[in-house]
Amino acid sequence: MSHFSRRDFLSTLALGAATTALVRPALADDLGLGQMEMKERYDSVASPIAAATSSSPTFSPYTLQATQNALAKYSELAAQGGWPQVTGTGRLQLGDRNADVVSLRQRLIVSGDLAPSLGGSPVFDSYLDGAVKRFQSRHGILASGVVGDTSRAALAIPIDIRVKQLQMNIVRLRTMGNLGNRYIMMNIPATELEAVNNGVVEQRHNTVIGKPDRPSPILSTVVQNVNFNPFWTVPLSIIKKDLIPLMQKEPTYLAEHHIRIYNPQGQEIQPDQIDWNTDEATRMRFTQDPGFGNSLGQVRINIANQYGVYMHDTPYKSVFGSEYRFDSSGCARVQDVRELCAWILQGTEYTRDRIDEVIRAGDRITALPTAKVPVFWAYITAWATPEGLVEFRDDVYNKDGYANLAVVTKEEQG
Repeated sequence: MSHFSRRDFLSTLALGAATTALVRPALADDLGLGQMEMKERYDSVASPIAAATSSSPTFSPYTLQATQNALAKYSELAAQGGWPQVTGTGRLQLGDRNADVVSLRQRLIVSGDLAPSLGGSPVFDSYLDGAVKRFQSRHGILASGVVGDTSRAALAIPIDIRVKQLQMNIVRLRTMGNLGNRYIMMNIPATELEAVNNGVVEQRHNTVIGKPDRPSPILSTVVQNVNFNPFWTVPLSIIKKDLIPLMQKEPTYLAEHHIRIYNPQGQEIQPDQIDWNTDEATRMRFTQDPGFGNSLGQVRINIANQYGVYMHDTPYKSVFGSEYRFDSSGCARVQDVRELCAWILQGTEYTRDRIDEVIRAGDRITALPTAKVPVFWAYITAWATPEGLVEFRDDVYNKDGYANLAVVTKEEQG
C-alpha cells in the first residue's frame, strides 16, 4: 500500500453534502396512522446546504474505485492513531465558546471536514458550523449545524470500525457487478433511489423504507406496470399490527379513511359486524378507495417479487424532508414519484404532462413500460463518490454487525 500522510489525507478527502431537505414532518406508516407520528428532530438553525452533484451511479466502476481509495486513506489514518474524541456531553452550536469546541474542531480536521488551519479557536463560528453540516450530511444526519446526541454518536464511531465498514461495502459493490444500461437502484440505508441510464444518474429520489422491525427486502426484479389512482388493499401484516389495535381505540377510523371491508364471499360488510377483540378481521379484505387521502397516494409502481412490496406515492409529502425515513412496512415511498413514472414510461403516451392529466381526472389506469426496467433494492452503508466524498449511513437492519452504526435509528427507536 502506498503511504499517505495525515496531511495527504486531509488535502485529498473531498467535502460535500448529500441531498437533504429540511422540512420535518409528522411521519406516518403505510396507513397514515396518527399514532405513528415521530418526534421533531431538527433545530430552528437548520438551513439548506449544497447537494451532492455526482452523476455516477452507486454501482459503477468509478464508485468502486473511489471507495477503495477511501479505504486506503482511512486505513492509513487509522494506523496513525485515527481521530480524537469530542469532549463533553451537551449540545454544541453556533456561538458557543468552550474547550469542547476545540475538541470538535480537531475531530473534524482529522476527518477532512474542516481545514487544518482552523483548529485552535474555542468559539463555534461559521466555519465550524459549515464543517459540522458537511459531516452531518455525509452521515445521513439532518444538516442543522447543531451537535446533539445523534451527531455525537456518529462522531464517536472509531475509525477502525469505519475501515471495516468500507471493507464490507466494497464486497457488496463488487458483488452487484454490471446492472445494465437502464435501471432503477434503491439504496435502502441511504433511503435514496437512482434512475440510471448509460452510466449516468438521470434522477435521484428520496425514499421512505421499512422500519427495522418491518424491513424492506434486498431484491432484484423488474417493473411490471404503473397504476394511476390505485385502490389499496391492506396487507395482512398491517391488519394485524396496526388496523386491529387502531380500531379498538378509534372505531370510526375506517369510515374516516374510506376503507371498505369485504368478507371471504366478496360481500361488503360494516365495521360493527366484526369483533375487533379477536383475529376475525384477518379473514377479511380491506380496500381503501382511490383519491388524495389514499395511503398509496396517486401512484403505485408494481415490481415482481415474492415479498409483496412495491414503490408508491404518499399523501404525506413532508416525510421526505426527514433524516429519519425508516417508517414503512417494507414498501418504498418515493419522492416526486411522477417524475420517476415518466422516466419508466419513456416512449409511451404517458409523458409527465399526460401523467398529471390522468391523476387530475381521477382515471384508474394501468400503464406498461415499452421495455423491461430492472429494479434493484440494495444495502450499501459506506461508499465514496468519484469526486472523493466519503458517505456513511445507518446500518438500519444491523447487517454490518456493529450496534453503534445506527445512530439516527437508535435515537428514534429509543
